[in-house]
Order: sequence, then C-alpha cells, then structure tokens
Amino acid sequence: MRASAIKPITYMKTHSAQLVAGVNQSRSPVVITQNGEARAVVVDIKSYERMQDALILLKLISQSEEDFRRGRWKSQKAVEASLLRKFRT
Repeated sequence: MRASAIKPITYMKTHSAQLVAGVNQSRSPVVITQNGEARAVVVDIKSYERMQDALILLKLISQSEEDFRRGRWKSQKAVEASLLRKFRT
C-alpha cells in the first residue's frame, strides 16, 4: 500500500469531501489511522460492491464443496432427468 493511501483521522474530519472524491477517482482504498493504528478503511462504492459480490461467490463455492464432501450432490444426468419429468408438457 502506498504512503498516500494512509491518512490520520484528523485528515478525514477536515477533508472528508476531498477524501471521498479521491477514493472515487482513484478506486484505491484509504486506511484511516487513529493514534498511529489502522482503524478504518474508506473505499468507493463500486469497489465495495465488487468485494461483497466476491465474498458471496466464495461462500457459495465453500458451501458447494462442503455439500460435495458430504455426498449431497446429483449428477448432471440425474438433474436433467428430474427437470424433464417436472416440466414435461
């Protein structure tokens, strides 16, 4: 992380509009420190939404792997046959 991506909380208090504009323009997060320790991260909304989407996908993959390990799965052929029986007109 580059040095300009770390700002003290006093900077956030006095330059909040510039901070938000910079984060939105650069699409780079800014770490906010308090008493020399990282306390928060400011990130633009599009990046935040992408992170949330990625976390959801990772959770789905993890759940799917767990289902597979526990034997809770069906072959594609079995699923197709079930769908054909259900939606056959």
